[in-house]
Amino acid sequence: MKRHAFFISDGTGITAEALGHSLLAQFESIEFEQSTLPYINDLTKANEVVEKINALAETSGNKPIVFDTIVDQEIRETISKANCFNVDIFSTFLNPLEQELGMGSSYSVGKFHAGADNDKYRSRIDAVNYALDNDDGSRIKYYDQADIILVGVSRSGKTPTCLYLALQFGIKAANYPLTEEDLNQLSLPEPLKAHKKKLFGLTIDPERLAAIRNTRRANSRYASLNQCYYEIEEVEMLYQQESIPFLNTTDLSVEEISTKIMLDSNLSRKI
Repeated sequence: MKRHAFFISDGTGITAEALGHSLLAQFESIEFEQSTLPYINDLTKANEVVEKINALAETSGNKPIVFDTIVDQEIRETISKANCFNVDIFSTFLNPLEQELGMGSSYSVGKFHAGADNDKYRSRIDAVNYALDNDDGSRIKYYDQADIILVGVSRSGKTPTCLYLALQFGIKAANYPLTEEDLNQLSLPEPLKAHKKKLFGLTIDPERLAAIRNTRRANSRYASLNQCYYEIEEVEMLYQQESIPFLNTTDLSVEEISTKIMLDSNLSRKI
């Protein structure tokens, strides 16, 4: 079964996407073809969107699902006239809040993002730059500045997790790849020993690791199932030997991995 879904906003569309994705993910048997339509901030654009939704409803035989975070009431009303199932996020939540708080909302576009002050923005950018500069063990002399250092075998999810921790939470996250030589010796590499309390390990099922590596270096020893089994067995043994907390990333999104790391490491968001 296939349905179409739209995330519509007069801003970036990030809020509509986040909530919409979370809700649609609960319907695993349905394939959703998803489209994000940001900056729908005037009636001309709104009417074009309505035409697009109506045409799709007619050709597909099903009403598209629409999640919108439109602030302007006139534009919201225009979108609501489309032949769709409309989830109007702001009116759903703002109206009850207005009643509870006894006052009207400002109904201003971009308030969520405008609320972030310059210091928080700079912290986020600094954390992202730190993650990029300290990726894959490239600049170990700056590990004293790290909030956390992710370790694991190649392609276990270290880099995207570091970047997400930086962008979402302002965490300065470095990462260091554990190589076959490290695993053969079953000991921490020298640069990591002084920062052992900051280490957090990632692991992954060998079959999944082999599939990921084969997209990068097909039919190589690096991507072979035997090699992946060996590396995962050894790295998990190293984590246990050195009392390093670790997480299996196989069935987790980068958002889930990052959140679990924050909880398990007792890290506090910086932004």
